[in-house]
Amino acid sequence: MIVEGSSQKPFVAAPRRGADAVSMLTVYLVLLLAIPSGVVVTALGSLGSPSLIWGLVLLCWWTVHRLQARAPEAGAVSQPVRFTFVAFLLVVLVSFAAAMLRGQPDDQVSPAFTALLRLLSWAGVLLVAVDGVRTKNDLASMVRRIGVGAGLLATLGLAQFFTGLGIVDFFGTIPGLSMAGGIQERAGVIRSSGTAIHPLEYATAINAALPLVIAAAISRGFRSSRTQGGLWWWLPIGLISLSSLVAVSRSAIIGFAVAMLSMIPAVPARYRAAVFGAGTVVTLVVFAALPGLLSTTINLFAGAATDPSTESRTNGLERIPEFMSPSPVIGSGFGLFLPRYYIFDNQWVLIAIELGILGVIAFAAFFAAGIWSARNAWHSTDLDVRLLGHALAASVFNVAVLFAFFDALSFPIAGGMLFLLAGLCGSVRTVFAAETAAATSQPPGHQKAARA
Repeated sequence: MIVEGSSQKPFVAAPRRGADAVSMLTVYLVLLLAIPSGVVVTALGSLGSPSLIWGLVLLCWWTVHRLQARAPEAGAVSQPVRFTFVAFLLVVLVSFAAAMLRGQPDDQVSPAFTALLRLLSWAGVLLVAVDGVRTKNDLASMVRRIGVGAGLLATLGLAQFFTGLGIVDFFGTIPGLSMAGGIQERAGVIRSSGTAIHPLEYATAINAALPLVIAAAISRGFRSSRTQGGLWWWLPIGLISLSSLVAVSRSAIIGFAVAMLSMIPAVPARYRAAVFGAGTVVTLVVFAALPGLLSTTINLFAGAATDPSTESRTNGLERIPEFMSPSPVIGSGFGLFLPRYYIFDNQWVLIAIELGILGVIAFAAFFAAGIWSARNAWHSTDLDVRLLGHALAASVFNVAVLFAFFDALSFPIAGGMLFLLAGLCGSVRTVFAAETAAATSQPPGHQKAARA
């Protein structure tokens, strides 16, 4: 169990010179969460998303740094996250090449190239996070920034819910930019989407970040020297919780429940009753203040069997063999299964159709590698590193669950959060390995003193 009161000193960010991985990833995080995911540079069309462009910049930046390396780093840590992603990318490229050789309709070629470039953009995010975030200070900085970003995104979603206004629609009026998406309703209740195109993308972003925010709240070590007050970190937890409750979405509530349950082992025992008691009170207050919301939420689950979206997902499962039969091993091609054929609302099923059995195995291995790499820090003697590893593993697991409810890789924020979190899982492995190497290099007497 992870308890508060670690003897480790708080992570205080060291001064940085020039661009580093944390700075570059922070720019990506701002572009991903602050600018609506439906906004593109009009002249570039579907390739004009600011976060996509910056992801490609990150890939080039990482490549230049790798080429400039004079020699392989001594004691370099093996990274299952990077290995499984490369395996997944190879499956994508083989499937893509086979599809192009078979010949495709003109209106399918462009979406396929866009999907491939989007994946390369996410590769830049992943690789910079894995290889560039190498210290506890850097990890703590990224955790805090993701937490702040998710809290602000949840605040925007709540503002949309209570006002019924899109608020960020002004981006579509800026010359040179185009914007898709907007406020949606269900049963007469506003479905917030923040800066996301769809409410499910919004729910994935805030609930994927929730375990990290909880980790920042319960550990003194992950607070910056300027934010020693732990109460401030409970604010984004409350905002995300409230946003999930008013989202009018089964997926949002499931994602919230998975995030909270997966973090139970990390919450100090003396705080659990207070935390979940406060959560219960907040839930009761919300439903009492918005009585129509309670009945709508209950009907979401009670009427799930007859809900059109549920029926579509269920019926779609029966058609998987039909769509996989032309190429069951490597699939029909990444990004080539368009909505006009069928809308599965399930990224795992879409992977099976577009990339076949090999694609599903590689994609599942990528998630497993991220979770395993982060959870490997459980053996750390640093309680804060253990906590962060647990939180990152919980976040990636939550994303894996939520990907079963919509075609997530078609949405910039959902995909971007996955690859950023997976990259940080790999960086936890680097931090833990460095800690282990430092401990084994110390004299036995010094090790005993450190443990004391």
